[in-house]
Amino acid sequence: MLQSSTLKFLKDLKKNNNRPWFEGHRKQYEEAKEDFLLMTEKLIAGIATFDPPIAQLKAKDCTFRINRDVRFSKDKSPYKNNIAGYFNRNGKKGTGAGYYLHIEPGKSFAAGGMWMPEPKELAQIRQEIDYSFDTWKKFTGNAAFKKTFTEGVKGDALVRPPKGYEDTNPAIEFIKLKSFIVSRPFTDAEVQDKAFVKQVANTFKTMKPLIDFLNHATE
Repeated sequence: MLQSSTLKFLKDLKKNNNRPWFEGHRKQYEEAKEDFLLMTEKLIAGIATFDPPIAQLKAKDCTFRINRDVRFSKDKSPYKNNIAGYFNRNGKKGTGAGYYLHIEPGKSFAAGGMWMPEPKELAQIRQEIDYSFDTWKKFTGNAAFKKTFTEGVKGDALVRPPKGYEDTNPAIEFIKLKSFIVSRPFTDAEVQDKAFVKQVANTFKTMKPLIDFLNHATE
C-alpha cells in the first residue's frame, strides 16, 4: 500500500508543476519517494516468487526519476505527475518484456508486455505468434487472464498485414500489432489498501505467460 500523503503530494504537484513549488515541498517529495521505494521492495519480493530473476533487483533499479525530459516536448512542465516502476530482469533499462506499475491519482494501473520493439524483435514476435498461435490463444483465452485484462493484448496496429502475412491468417489481429501490452486499472482506494502489493503481484503473475512468450520469441 501507499500512504495517502503520497497521493496528496502527486495531486498537489499536478496543480503546481513548477520548480519553486517543488523546492518548497521537497520534504513531502522525499517522503513520497521513500514510501514508493519501500512498496517497490515488497513488490520485487512478490514478483520473485513466480519470476525468480527479479529477486536480484533493488528498488532503485526499477524506479524512475520524477524529472521530465522536456528537450523535445511542447509541454515544459519540469516534473511528472506520477511515480512508476518497471520490473525487468535487467532493471528499468533492460530490453525484453517486463512488468510496469504506474501510480497517479485517479489513473493508476499495472501493465506489462513490450512497447514498440525494434524491427528485428517485432518480426520475431510476429513469427512466434504465427507459429505458436495455439499457445498464444491458450493463455490469452484463460479465464483469469481475460477477467484481469478485459481489453486483452493491445497496441498500435498496422492497417494492412505486414509483409509475408495474409489477412486470412487466424492470428492476423495480433500479427498486425506494433506493441503487445496488457493492463488493468487501480482506484486510489485500492492503491492505499493493505492488499495492494499482493494485488499487483497477482496481476503480474497472471500476465507472466505473455511476458514469457515475448521474451522467448526475442531471445
